[in-house]
Amino acid sequence: MITTAAAPSSPASQRRDSLQQGTIGGSFIHSHGTKVFVPNRIDDVQDAVNQARFSERKWVWVQDDNEAYISAHVLKENNRGKVEVELQNGRTCLVPSDKIYPMNPPKFDRVEDMAELTHLNEPSVIHNLTLRYHAGEIYTYSGLFLVAINPYRKLSIYSQDYVQTYKGRRRGELPPHIYAVADQVYHDMVQDRKDQSILITGESGAGKTENTKIVIQYLAAVANNRTASGEATQLAHQILQANPILEAFGNAQTVRNNNSSRFGKFIRINFDTRAQICGANIEWYLLEKSRVHQQSIKERNYHVFYQLLNADGIFKQKLGLGNTSDYTYTKKSKMTIEGVDDAEEFRRLLNAFKIMGLSDKEVMNLFSIVAAVLHLGNIVVHADSRGEQANVRELQAMECASNLLGISPQEFKSSLLKPRIKAGRELVTQSKSADQVRASLDALAKALYERNFSSLVDRINLALRGEKYTTETTRFIGVLDIAGFEIYEVNSFEQLCINYTNEKLQQFFNHRMFALEQEEYQKENIDWSYIDFGLDLQGTIDLIERPKPRGILSCLEEECLLQGSDKRFLAKLNEVWGNEDPKYSPLRFKEGFVIKHYAGSVEYSTVGWIDKNKDPLNEDIARLLARSTEPHVARLFEEYLTDGNEQPLFSASAATISGKLDNASMKLRKGAGSFQTVGQRHKQQLLTLMRTLDGTHPHFVRCMLPNNRKRPNEIQAKLVLNQLRCNGVLEGIRICRKGFPNRLSFDDFRERYGILQSKTAQTLENGGALGVSFARSSRLACQALLEAIGIDPERYRIGATKVFFKATVLAELEEIRDKHLTEHMTKLQAMCRRYIARQRISRKARQTEAVRVMQRNARIYVTLREWPWWKLYAKLRSVGAAYQTETQIRERDQKIQQQKVQLEDKTAQLEELERQIEQHRKEHQTMVQGPLRELREHNQTLVEKLASAEERVEALAQAVDSSQQENAAQAAMIMRLHQDIKECSEDNETLSNQYQQLKSVNETLSARVEYLENETAREHNEMIEQLKRQIQQMEEASELYLVEWHWGMSCPWPQNVDSLPPVLTDLQEKRATNERLAKSEEERKELMQQVSALQSNNQQLESVNHSLKTDSDALHANWKQLASILQAEAADARARSERFEQMVSKFGLHA
Repeated sequence: MITTAAAPSSPASQRRDSLQQGTIGGSFIHSHGTKVFVPNRIDDVQDAVNQARFSERKWVWVQDDNEAYISAHVLKENNRGKVEVELQNGRTCLVPSDKIYPMNPPKFDRVEDMAELTHLNEPSVIHNLTLRYHAGEIYTYSGLFLVAINPYRKLSIYSQDYVQTYKGRRRGELPPHIYAVADQVYHDMVQDRKDQSILITGESGAGKTENTKIVIQYLAAVANNRTASGEATQLAHQILQANPILEAFGNAQTVRNNNSSRFGKFIRINFDTRAQICGANIEWYLLEKSRVHQQSIKERNYHVFYQLLNADGIFKQKLGLGNTSDYTYTKKSKMTIEGVDDAEEFRRLLNAFKIMGLSDKEVMNLFSIVAAVLHLGNIVVHADSRGEQANVRELQAMECASNLLGISPQEFKSSLLKPRIKAGRELVTQSKSADQVRASLDALAKALYERNFSSLVDRINLALRGEKYTTETTRFIGVLDIAGFEIYEVNSFEQLCINYTNEKLQQFFNHRMFALEQEEYQKENIDWSYIDFGLDLQGTIDLIERPKPRGILSCLEEECLLQGSDKRFLAKLNEVWGNEDPKYSPLRFKEGFVIKHYAGSVEYSTVGWIDKNKDPLNEDIARLLARSTEPHVARLFEEYLTDGNEQPLFSASAATISGKLDNASMKLRKGAGSFQTVGQRHKQQLLTLMRTLDGTHPHFVRCMLPNNRKRPNEIQAKLVLNQLRCNGVLEGIRICRKGFPNRLSFDDFRERYGILQSKTAQTLENGGALGVSFARSSRLACQALLEAIGIDPERYRIGATKVFFKATVLAELEEIRDKHLTEHMTKLQAMCRRYIARQRISRKARQTEAVRVMQRNARIYVTLREWPWWKLYAKLRSVGAAYQTETQIRERDQKIQQQKVQLEDKTAQLEELERQIEQHRKEHQTMVQGPLRELREHNQTLVEKLASAEERVEALAQAVDSSQQENAAQAAMIMRLHQDIKECSEDNETLSNQYQQLKSVNETLSARVEYLENETAREHNEMIEQLKRQIQQMEEASELYLVEWHWGMSCPWPQNVDSLPPVLTDLQEKRATNERLAKSEEERKELMQQVSALQSNNQQLESVNHSLKTDSDALHANWKQLASILQAEAADARARSERFEQMVSKFGLHA
C-alpha cells in the first residue's frame, strides 16, 4: 500500500545530482502527441570504475529458475550454439545462445525511460526497475506507460511542495512521478480542449487505489487555485471525501493488500471553461459480492462491517449490533489490520458523510442495510429428520433483520422457508431444504449489499453533480481504476469477466497507440512496412462476446434462460469452438476450458457458472422487501412491484427524493418483467466504458506488485516479470523502439536545430533560388540539415509535414546542439574576455604612466632640495609672500574707505527719493478721488444700460422665437409649394408627353391629308379633263346626229353613250371621298385647336411654376436676411456685454 508522509524534500534537489552529470536537452512530441523533455546523456554519466569494469568483459544475462535472470560474463563461444559463461556466484556453465541476453552499459542504470535502453530485453527492464526501486524511485517511464511499483512504506514525495514543483512542468524535467502524468493530463485538457482519461491497471495490492487517490488529490489541488469559486472549492473537497466512503463500502483486506479495492470504478471529474472543477461522477463495475458471506482466514470482509462494529455503544444499540466475533460473516475472518484503528476510521467515515451532504436519516439507512446483512448471516437454519424441510427455531436474528428491513418477521420466515413461486398465473408454495435456504440467505445478503452500494454511489453522484454542470461547456478527466489481468490456480467466472475487460483495454491501447501510429506514417507518406506486433486480440474478444457464432457469454446467457446446467454449457462450448478457434482448447479431465489471452493461456473452471451468472434471488422475499415500511429498502426492490394491487408503502415525498437519484442503479436490478444476467450487465457496462474512452485522449499507468509478502525494498523478479507481460509493458517498449515515436514539425525542427546547418546549405531556408513551394522548401531544408548533421537515414524519416525519429535520436541531436552552442558560447566568452583583458591592460598602462610622472617629479624634487640656489629661492619665496600680504591689506583698507563714502552718498539719495515718493503719493490720492467718483457713477450707468441691454436681448430672443415659428411656417409652406411644384411638374411632363404624341399624330395626319388632297386634285383634274373630252365628243356626235337626222340620214348612236353610267358612278365615289377628306380636314383642325389649347395650358403651368420658384427664392432670401440680422444682433449683444465686463474689471467696479 502506498502511503504518504510529511517532511518533504524538493524533487529538484534530487534532480540536481543528475543535472551535474548531464544537462537537460530539448523537447519533442511523443508518439501519443505529448510534448516531453528529453534528458541529455553523455558517455561518462556513471562511475568511471564501473564503466571500466564493464568494458573489460562481455557481460550478459542468463535465465535462472529461481531469480528469473542473473548476470554473467562470457568466457568462450563455440559453433554448436553453446556459450560458456561464468555466473556472478563464480559457477561456470554452458548456456544455449538463445538463453542469454546482452547487458546494457552501467551508464543506463536507473534510466528514467526504459525506451532509451540500448538493449531492450526482459532482464534489462527487470534490472532497471530493481535498481530504481531500491533507490526509492518507484515511478519509471516505459515508453507510453508510467510504471509504478508499490513501495510498501512511507515516501515523502506526495506533499504540497511536490504538487507545486510538478505543476506546469514537462515530462523529463523532473523524475518520473504520477504527478507528472496528472499534470500532463490537465495541461492537455486545457490546451487541446479535449476530454482526457487515465487508465490505472494492475493486480490486487499493486497500488491502483492509492495512485487513483493521488491523481484526484493533484487535480483538485491544481484546479482549486486562488481564483476558484466557493462552489468549486466545495466540490473539490467533496470529491476527495468520496474516497473514504467508497473505500469503506468497497475495499477489503486481502492476502496481498490491506486496502484492496474489490470493484472497478471510473471517476469522471468535470471542469468548466475556466478549468475549475464543476462536478464529478462515479461509475462502478464488478463488485465482489461473494466476499460478503465468505472470506479466508487471512482476509477480511468489507471495511464498513468492522468499522460499524467498532462504533460507539449508542450507535450500535440502535442497530442491535454487538462485537465482531458475534457474527458469522465476520468472525471467521481476520479481525484487525496492523496500524489501522477501525473506530477512528468510522468517525472519519461519518465526517465524510457530513461533508458529502448526507442527512442523518440517509446515513442510518445505509448502516441499517449493513447491520441487516450481519443479522442475516446469524440466522440458523435447521433441517427436519428427513432433511427435506428447513426450519428456523431461533428467531432473534430474523426479527432483528426484519425490523431493520421494515418487514414482518412471520412473512419473512414464510417467504424464506416456503416461498411462493409463479406457476402460470397462480402462485404456488414450494418448500425449501436447509441448504437451499442457506443459499437463499447468502444471495439475499449479497443482493442487499450490492443494491445498497449502488444506491450509495448514486447519492454521491448527486452530491458531486454541481449546479453549473452542462455537457456543452465542460470537459472531463476520467480516472479508471480496475483490476488487471488475473491468472490463478483456479480461475472462475469472475476471472473471465476481469480478463475480458483487460483484453478490451489492451485492444484499446493497441488501436490507439499502434494502429493510429502506423496510420500516421501512411498519412505522412513515410516509407514504412506494416508490422504485425502479435497482439491481435479481436479473436479472443470475439470468442468471449460474439453473438453469432455464439461466444462464451452468449452460450452462458442461453443456458441461463433455458435453465441449463454447467455441463451442458461446457458441452455446447466444446461443440461450437472445440475445433474452430485456435484460441480455445477444451480440457479432457476437468470441467473447463483454456483461452489464449494476450498475457498467456488461462485455464477456466466452469463449476457454478450458471448460478453465478443468473445471480438467483428469492423473488417472494424481494416482493416482500418492495412493500417494506422503510422507504430506502422499498426503493432498492421497487422493480419487484409487478402486480397492480401491490403499492409501495413509503410516502410521496420519499419517492420524490428517490427520483432525484441517478438511474444507474436500475441497471443491476431484475424483476419479473426483465431478466438481466451478470455477464450481460458487465458486457453492457464495458461497451459503455469503451465508447467513453474512445472519445478521450488516454494516458496509461501500470501498477506493479513487488512481492507477495508486503515487504519494502524487496522485488521478486518472476512476479514482476509476469506482471510486465500481462500489462503489455515489454511489448509496448519493443514496438515503440521499432517505430518512430518522436516527431517534430518542419518549422519546429528548423527553428531548434537550424543553428547546426552550414551557411552554404542555408540557401534552402526560404526556398532559395529554386522557385519551389514553401512545404517542399521546408522538406528540402530539413533534409539538407539532417545530411549536414550526419544522422543515419535509417534512424529518421521525412514525411509530408513532420520529421520522424527513432528513439534516442533527439537526445543525440540535443548533444550535438549543446556542443555547437558550447563552441559558439566559448567564442563569445573569448571575445568578452579579450575585451575585458584589453580594458584591464589599458587601465594598467595609464596607471603605469601616472606612476612614472610622479616618480620623475619626486626625483626632480630630491635633486633640487640640496641645491644652494634652490634653498635661497625657498627662503626668499616666504619673504615675498609676506610683502604681498601687506600690500593686499593696504589695498583692502583703501577700498573700504571708498565704499564708505559711496554708502553715505547712496543713503542721502535714498532719503531724497523717499521724500519725493511720499509727496507723489499724496498728489495721487488727491487726483484719484475725483475720477474714482466719476467711475463709480459711470459704473452705475453701465449697470442700468446692461439691464436695458438684457431686456433688449430678451426681446430679441422672443423676436427670434417668433421668427423661428414664422420660418417654420414658411418652411412648411415652402414644402407644400415644392410638393405642388412637383405635382405640377409631373402633370406638365404628362401633358408634354401627350402633346408630343398628339403632335406626332397631327404630323402624320397632315402628311396623309396633304397626300390625299394632291391625289384627289390630280384625279379630279384628270376626271374633269376626260369628262370634258367625252362631253365634247358627245356634243360633236349629237350635232352630227342631228344633221343626219335632219337630212334623213341614218347613223348609229355613239358607243360612248353606253359608258356614261360607270363614269357617273366613279364621280359619285370620288365625291364621297372628297367629302371624307373634308371631314378629316375638319377633325385635323379640331386636333390642332386641342393642341393649341394644351400648349396654352402648358404655358400657364410654366408661368405658375416660375412664379412659385420666384416666391420660394424670395422666401429663402428673406430667411437668410432674417438669420443674418439675428446673428448681427446677437454679435452686437455679445460685444456690448464683453465691453461692459472689461470696463467693470478695468475700473474695479464689482458690485
